[in-house]
Amino acid sequence: MPTAFPAAADDAALEALFVPFETGALALPADGRVLFLRARDGFRLREMARPGWVCEQSFKPFADALRGSGLALADPADTSHFPWVLVLPPRQRDEARALLAQAVHRAGTHGVVLAAMTNAEGAKSGQADFERLLGASSSLSKHKCRVFWAKVGANVDSGLLDAWSALDAPRRNEAGYVSRPGLFAWDRVDSASALLAEHLPDDLAGRVADLGAGYGYLSVQVLARCAGVTAIDLYEAEQRALAPAQANLDEALRVHARTATVALHWHDVTQGLGQRYDAIVSNPPFHQGRADLPELGRAFIDTAANALASHGRLWMVANRHLPYETTLSARFGEVRTVITQAGFKVIEARGVRA
Repeated sequence: MPTAFPAAADDAALEALFVPFETGALALPADGRVLFLRARDGFRLREMARPGWVCEQSFKPFADALRGSGLALADPADTSHFPWVLVLPPRQRDEARALLAQAVHRAGTHGVVLAAMTNAEGAKSGQADFERLLGASSSLSKHKCRVFWAKVGANVDSGLLDAWSALDAPRRNEAGYVSRPGLFAWDRVDSASALLAEHLPDDLAGRVADLGAGYGYLSVQVLARCAGVTAIDLYEAEQRALAPAQANLDEALRVHARTATVALHWHDVTQGLGQRYDAIVSNPPFHQGRADLPELGRAFIDTAANALASHGRLWMVANRHLPYETTLSARFGEVRTVITQAGFKVIEARGVRA
């Protein structure tokens, strides 16, 4: 199955990141060693990368794309220093600050940190944070992005470095679930997921999968509401979500005195599943960045249909305007809208078509 998580065809931040090397403002390190945090595959990266480059990426489809292009992926246990650390900070500010702190740590005492952000994704505030941490920076603008860099040295604010390093740690959100900045609806319960949970039947049983599980809210609700569930598998493309999800599921098993088997998978759901399920629940993603990408939801529906047993049921929620009915009707014999409320629709589908 082809991926429905394409890398951006026009990745402006990735293009802009390498402009200082093109203009001669910067030169690659003599030893060729570079760490690229939140790296994304693209022509310019493949053109620039050398054997000593190592890429880090927690989003599975992007990590797979990097690996497919022959780029080396970082070992999570490796904390060694690099003379150059490149970084593409995310939009969410706490997550971005934690990533900048990580970049400073990995650059050691004399390395250089180079970052790029699009103007639309907070480049101005990103550079301001960068300079708060590292002191004055050099910068340029290109492709509607800001590129900024500085050498790690005496100007680093050590207190801020420690504070920002702690920002990525899993924490309780306002609803009491363990989460972390940057995850989908990280600081709350997403209203669409809450609507689906409210209408889940209590007779789901056997082996269940949660596709696009995030920090595990829907899986927790399944365990709380459905006594017949004996195993639940969580599939999530963002690796940073797995530790919070594990904590939430462990707590749910304890609180509800359940003995169900729980497994978490760092996985791109659009690539299919390797097991059969009696039921699947999902709040599928429908955008990448700021752009609507309804084919993501359609790919989740196809994956669910392919993984369900003949008697299996899919329970999903979606924005009301998203055109999933054609795909659902093509893959299932029975499709019903359980409720439409506050801009969302909860759907049950059963009778998988071959």
